[in-house]
Parts: sequence; structure tokens; C-alpha cells
Amino acid sequence: MGATANQPPAGYVLDHTREALGTGEQVFAAAKQALCAWRQFQLPWLESTGGALQIGTVVGILAHTAGWWWSNACRIVYVIDEQDSITRFGFAYGTLPDHVGSGEERFLIEWDHHDDRVWYDVLAFSRPQHLLARAGYPLVRRIQKRFGREYSAAMRIAVGEPMAR
Repeated sequence: MGATANQPPAGYVLDHTREALGTGEQVFAAAKQALCAWRQFQLPWLESTGGALQIGTVVGILAHTAGWWWSNACRIVYVIDEQDSITRFGFAYGTLPDHVGSGEERFLIEWDHHDDRVWYDVLAFSRPQHLLARAGYPLVRRIQKRFGREYSAAMRIAVGEPMAR
């Protein structure tokens, strides 16, 4: 299992975004379907090859920023599908050697049956790997924070909830 399932390793920058998507089984089902369809990546400046949510699936991510197209590859390292007082569904992928960064990112949908709320939770740890990413690290950090905000916005749209303010 990947490090986002437990304690992320020392020496990496941690990013965590958590946002309520709504309430109930219908919102959870829509969010789960959106995650399986890689809807969090349906952004004007980002594309994903997607793929089956299975351990070992390689995913291509293409990002356009600062006038450059960056192609990055990741591999799914674990999948979560748990039903208890909190139902959880999601996955995590780790970066592959040619990725601009080194790290892991977890995408998780949680339905808390105590209050019926559905949450979207993204946890990532990273550090620059590519020479240009190291040289332009302040820009890389702004882009990483943008990922968190826009992933959440895409998921809210996918489940039919209004945008958060």
C-alpha cells in the first residue's frame, strides 16, 4: 500500500484538500462514478488517459502551464473500497521516473453515515524531480495548490452541487 494510506514520508511537501460535496447516497454514488471516470481531471488545462482503477494501472497526465505541455506518468498503487460507518472509495497513484515530481496522490470519496455528509478528499506529498521543476519550484507550488482547488470544483460539478464560495 502507498504512503498516503498511512504517514507520508519525511522530506516531501504535503498538500491536503477536503471539501463537502453534499449529502446522501445519491451524491456518494455520483462522486464514485465521477472518480471512476477521472472527472477530477476534466479541466481546461489538464488531461488524463484515465484507465481502470486497479493496482498497477499506468495513468498519463498532460498539463498545460506557463506555455509548456508537461507529460507525466503515474501508477495506481492502491484502491480503497470500504463499507462501514464511513463508506470510502478511492485510489492513490505514485509518480513514475519521468514525472516532473516525485510523490503520491490519493483521491478519496467518503460518506459519513452519522451525519450523511459526503466528502471529497485529496492528499498528496511531493518534491520536485525534474531540473525545470526544481528551478521553478515557486511556480510548481502554485500549480499544485491550483490542482487541489480545481479538482474539488470539478467533482462538485460532477455531482451536481453548486460551486463552493
